Amino acid sequence: MLFRTVNKVLFFITVVIAGCGSADHLKGIHLDKVRLPPGFSISLYSAMVPNARSMALSPSGTLFVGSRKKDVVYALPDRNHDNRPDEVITLLKGLNTPNGVAFHNGSLYVAEINRILRYDGIEARLKNPPAGVVINESFPSDTHHGWKYIAFGPDGLLYVPIGAPCNICEEKDGRYASIMRMKPDGSQLEIFAAGIRNTVGFDWNPATGILWFTDNGADWLGDDRPPDELNRAPQKGLHFGYPYCHGGSIPDSQYGRKKTCGEFIPPTLKLGPHVAALGMKFYTGKMFPEKYRRQIFIAEHGSWNRTDPIGYRITLASLAANQPAKYDIFADGWLQGGKAWGRPVDVLVMPDGALLVSDDRAGAIYRITYKPGKI
Repeated sequence: MLFRTVNKVLFFITVVIAGCGSADHLKGIHLDKVRLPPGFSISLYSAMVPNARSMALSPSGTLFVGSRKKDVVYALPDRNHDNRPDEVITLLKGLNTPNGVAFHNGSLYVAEINRILRYDGIEARLKNPPAGVVINESFPSDTHHGWKYIAFGPDGLLYVPIGAPCNICEEKDGRYASIMRMKPDGSQLEIFAAGIRNTVGFDWNPATGILWFTDNGADWLGDDRPPDELNRAPQKGLHFGYPYCHGGSIPDSQYGRKKTCGEFIPPTLKLGPHVAALGMKFYTGKMFPEKYRRQIFIAEHGSWNRTDPIGYRITLASLAANQPAKYDIFADGWLQGGKAWGRPVDVLVMPDGALLVSDDRAGAIYRITYKPGKI
């Protein structure tokens, strides 16, 4: 573990009401319960982002946040670059589960269930946004695992996952249980990787340019299996096992007769069972100590049907020679007495090296920082 007991770690909690939220917004947020390694502190970036999900940052400092149970996308500009939002703007309304957001060449990209929209010149019109341009509307309309995380890769292409429309099923349509990619204008849509039950977070290793992604394991196979997964796809055309094989070594009771687990790419790292691993990022900042740099932070949303809940935390996958060497808890405390007051969704490395964490249950964004000498 990266921490021991509360009496050995002093946690620094900073809540700035201006720009963060009213007393009503702060109800139910218990940052004093969050445990971090020595030297780290957590503060409230904003408590006024209901159902905060995936995050994207513009070069000028505007944070865009999608939602899943709401129909809105938020904008949190930081015009004076003081590391706190000037305001929280409900930027877009009436969308169909706009979980995924990405920013590219001055435009905001938003993923609905069955289509991708682009909003050009958005930062000049945060209070009066332009109409969205539909760049691709050929995605399935299934709501089961239909919400999407999107991001631009180092190849300049927009990567878009399509989750399985079920818990475990075999679909003839190869788009399901995949990660697809396309040009920024929506053209040349293709399947990049297959056999992925549902990924809601991915990033590219800054040292190699290789795509890494989380994947949620199937439900109802037991409290302790299958594991969630951290995978990597160094090339197009790989298959990661779903629905034939779970966690790299568990043949499916129905579909496992058709294939063997050895035919597929196994997980690069097996995560906790049912932790609901979502957003992940390589740490590219310089604020955190050297041992955290170029390592992977993972937001674990938390189990929904496990007998003893697990997850509700931020974990750290530490690499050695680009292979996972350790899997540790970095921050937890959102789960108290078997009940969760918050659920981490996404993580984002800020220009100053701080780590933002979105929380869809508390409707908040947190900021984790490091200062040498804190204990």
